[in-house]
Amino acid sequence: MAVTVETLEKLERKITLSLPLAAIQTEVEARLKKVARTVKMDGFRPGKVPMNVVAQRYGYSVQYEVLNDKVGEAFAQAVAETGLRVAGQPRISEKEGATEGHADFEAVFEVFPEVKIGDLAGAAVEKLTAEVDDAAIEKTLDILRKQRRTFAQRAADEAAVDGDRVTVDFEGKIDGEAFAGGKAEGFQFLVGEGQMLKEFEDAVRGMKAGESKTFPLAFPEDYHGKDVAGKTADFLVTVNKLEAAHLPEVNEALVKSLGIADGSVEALRADIKKNLEREVKFRLQARNKQAVMDALVSVAELDLPKASVQAEVARLMEGARADLKQRGIKDADKAEIPEDIFLPQAERRVRLGLVVAELVKTNKLEATPEQLKAHVDELAASYEKPEEVVRWYFGDRQRLAEVEAVVIENNVTEFVLGKAKVSDKAVSFEELMGQA
Repeated sequence: MAVTVETLEKLERKITLSLPLAAIQTEVEARLKKVARTVKMDGFRPGKVPMNVVAQRYGYSVQYEVLNDKVGEAFAQAVAETGLRVAGQPRISEKEGATEGHADFEAVFEVFPEVKIGDLAGAAVEKLTAEVDDAAIEKTLDILRKQRRTFAQRAADEAAVDGDRVTVDFEGKIDGEAFAGGKAEGFQFLVGEGQMLKEFEDAVRGMKAGESKTFPLAFPEDYHGKDVAGKTADFLVTVNKLEAAHLPEVNEALVKSLGIADGSVEALRADIKKNLEREVKFRLQARNKQAVMDALVSVAELDLPKASVQAEVARLMEGARADLKQRGIKDADKAEIPEDIFLPQAERRVRLGLVVAELVKTNKLEATPEQLKAHVDELAASYEKPEEVVRWYFGDRQRLAEVEAVVIENNVTEFVLGKAKVSDKAVSFEELMGQA
């Protein structure tokens, strides 16, 4: 059939769908006959209900169903004939002044835009690099030792120092009044590890078992307890017990406890370095990928389909509600969340998705089976039984699709880095890992 496409706005289109009434009526009658064979009504045997009674009871709903199906088929056929790439669901309404013997409908919808990607040679990208040095290995080794430390009670005349485990009773008051969460007995924490506010740790550091002290503590303005945030409390703390930490020696026993079969310290350091290098690689990929995507968007021209943006806003809102629910927020599904706060993020996601898809299609950057296998193997390498992890990924199409998306993004990143104006920037291990 001949299809006329009318342009309403940049991406908005309208087509008219004309359905022969005779064909609709024929389909309605056929479906009513099918219903009549199984319908049950009081006073009639199954399959013996007169057609006029069946039509009176089910005629409207069947006609509505047929119209929906026929309009959907006509729209799909029209879109296929025109080669249009539809974004979102069409808005379909009956057209006034239908042609004789026909039911006419208008379908208004958006199409995906033409994406123009400018010269990537003019895009500036700062590419981060980082190395795993001996300090990073030593720091990781210290963390592993701390995870396996033991504690022994200090002598009565010894004072609390960083690393000690202290057991305290405390009570805080604001303007002489106790407040919720401000009192505890037999409370344990490690001095100097940021488990308590700095003023609390400073007060306990240097105290001995059996000693008490009163000190002021100013709660930060952004403190999670809103009732005390920004206020100053007076705390009375009593140290009940002091325990000194003892870290295991870096020897064969520690190495074997960490699963290194040959028991050598050199093998442990090599294993730590290998794991850190894998983590550094993934972090660099993520940071550099972000820089590449920013550069890619900056040289691309396209209009955004409103339907796609709105669908992305809906997904982001759904994710926000799920997060609230997970945090235990009551009636999270009914919480009033303004859509506007998600609009910039939704627009960026849609824009980036369209630009990346265009670049992948134009330059054949799809993930190859070899790349998928290599990436899954790399993900699985840090696990105790990597072969089971590999089977887990390849045993589910959705999980593999997520890996495929990452590999494609990596392909795009490498492609853009090969074209763009790249400047290298070395960052420390601590900065990359977010520890600086």
